[in-house]
Amino acid sequence: MEPLTWTGSLSGLNFIFLIVLGLLALSVVLSILASLVPSSGARAVSADGTLAADKGAVGFINMITGYLFYALIALILVYLIAGIFIGTGAGIFGGMARQFLPVWVALIITFVVSITYKRKLGLYGKLFDSTVGMIGFAIVMFWVFTGVFGGVFDWIITHDSLSQVSGMKNKLPGTPLRGAEEGDYQWFLLGGDNLARDVFSRLIKGSWVVVQIAPMATLFAFMVGITLGLPAGYYSGRLDTILSFLANLILAFPVILLFYLLVTPEIVLTGIPNYMAVFLFIFPIIFVAILLNSRYYTQPSLRTPLLIVVLGVLGWLYLSLISSNGAIVAAENYTIPGLPTFLDGFDIDSGILVVFVSVVFVNSPTVFRIVRGLALDIKTRDYVAAAQTRGEGPWYIMLWEILPNARGPLIVDFCLRIGYTTILLGTLGFFGLGLESESPDWGSTINAGRRLLSLYPHAAIAPALALLSLVLGLNLLADGLREESLRD
Repeated sequence: MEPLTWTGSLSGLNFIFLIVLGLLALSVVLSILASLVPSSGARAVSADGTLAADKGAVGFINMITGYLFYALIALILVYLIAGIFIGTGAGIFGGMARQFLPVWVALIITFVVSITYKRKLGLYGKLFDSTVGMIGFAIVMFWVFTGVFGGVFDWIITHDSLSQVSGMKNKLPGTPLRGAEEGDYQWFLLGGDNLARDVFSRLIKGSWVVVQIAPMATLFAFMVGITLGLPAGYYSGRLDTILSFLANLILAFPVILLFYLLVTPEIVLTGIPNYMAVFLFIFPIIFVAILLNSRYYTQPSLRTPLLIVVLGVLGWLYLSLISSNGAIVAAENYTIPGLPTFLDGFDIDSGILVVFVSVVFVNSPTVFRIVRGLALDIKTRDYVAAAQTRGEGPWYIMLWEILPNARGPLIVDFCLRIGYTTILLGTLGFFGLGLESESPDWGSTINAGRRLLSLYPHAAIAPALALLSLVLGLNLLADGLREESLRD
């Protein structure tokens, strides 16, 4: 069986693609240079207050840049669609395009539904009025769907991410398997690593590690920061002084150094991260309880059963998160007597738990400072005074008056913080901390591939590009949300 080329039967389009890409790069450079030259005339202003398009050389260059960009997107879509139908006949790109078919379907459904009902979806719907925001959202959701479909359902991967295949050590992308049996995928699409494992499958499994940790850990950190930051900013006084001192005490340590310290084996063996989990994971329960109680305080017939059900589920999740086999984990070599085994719904990998707790602990003080500052500003607004005049309780005002009006900066920071967390996870894996050594996370894969980077760069470049694209998508998404939140 012959090795696959990158584009297979579509190789005739490569020359056109390179020409368009080169012309686009040239037009962007010319556009930047032209923008540095002072314009001789003022730009016209349209009736709706927007600026009219540039005329002359600058306008012409910008127009050409736009056309070239759309031409590049069209060529990429040709590669993609043809690859889905032809498969490996369209080379490595075609094989990957077909493997990602569930992701493409999910993305199309998400965009069609979101654009159709965008006027009813609040700030999320307005995101689809921003080109930058849509691009960022598409990139982020691509990796989210990839993580779910590839990590949970194994619909995308072509081989087991931990299996070693004889004769595939450091093989180049598109190398066919030796002696592949019927039903096995015939190629290593992105080649083999230094242990003869499929780089493509490890890349897909690694995305699930990121999807598991980064968004949820950031969400937990926001719940901690909001639960403490709102009363600190609203009440001020001694409570604000104490909480701000504790936050500043944590922030006094370099963030990356503190993060590395928490996941080192010596600290893990002391059980400190597990005790931190017992403390920090209680905040989401407190946050949800206060949120529902303040909202439905005047409707006890609805509030009481709702709280019982929701807190019961959250309590079960909390006990399952912090426990293992009916005992609360304190360290690797001893445990604290805990809950009965039948209440322990699931177990989470100890390495993931430690990293998860570290992310929450490191990010919470910064979120606290942001929420506190927003609360100090918003509590002086007229609508807050009106709510106080109506006799609303303090927590109702904090959660249903102040917090909704602070959502713009918080949503933007949430997206940026996920990207920062993704980089931290990659860095941890690169240094072999936190997760297990055979973990397919992108950082560990980059670290394993860098030793032979000059000879076999594919094993390190693939996860590095994946990490780059996800962080780029999160930044673009944050820019789009910031733009739309300012208009809101």
